[in-house]
Amino acid sequence: MNLADLFNDKSIQGKVKTEMLSKSLLSKEITISDLIAFAKTQKDSPKATCIEALEFLTKQQPGSLEKEHFAFIIESLKEKAPRIKWESAKVMANTAQFHQKALDKTIVNLLENTEHTGTVVRWSAAFALAEILKLKTTFYKDLLPAVENILAVEEKNSIRKIYLVAIKKITSKPK
Repeated sequence: MNLADLFNDKSIQGKVKTEMLSKSLLSKEITISDLIAFAKTQKDSPKATCIEALEFLTKQQPGSLEKEHFAFIIESLKEKAPRIKWESAKVMANTAQFHQKALDKTIVNLLENTEHTGTVVRWSAAFALAEILKLKTTFYKDLLPAVENILAVEEKNSIRKIYLVAIKKITSKPK
């Protein structure tokens, strides 16, 4: 698959492009490294589509990202475009368990996104932070109070619920 040709083909809608990319990643027709190299050269919309394809891949194969791929996603959390932020956060949620040593930068970027005006960006950041919290890594002691502070100001119940479910899971005693 030629990525430039795919994105230049205006007859293919965005969701179809995402699906095609996802299938190509799963079948190893294209590599994650090639997709990321391409995404780095693109404007916001195609870059977000590439990250969305990675989100689909990591939902199916959470351990598929290498360290350098994960670093790209960490940096993508800081992009200006909301869609890039939220797709990157979903990739983080899928893959954090495999990259626990790199979670410090991830958490910082996700915490910044919890203050974004966009509900989907905050929801995705909450989803990723909740997954990280459930891992009970060394970051747990600092992350829990940060999440509690977010709960004090977050107005959307759908976002609050994500944090509350994670907190309940990590604080409940095993049966």
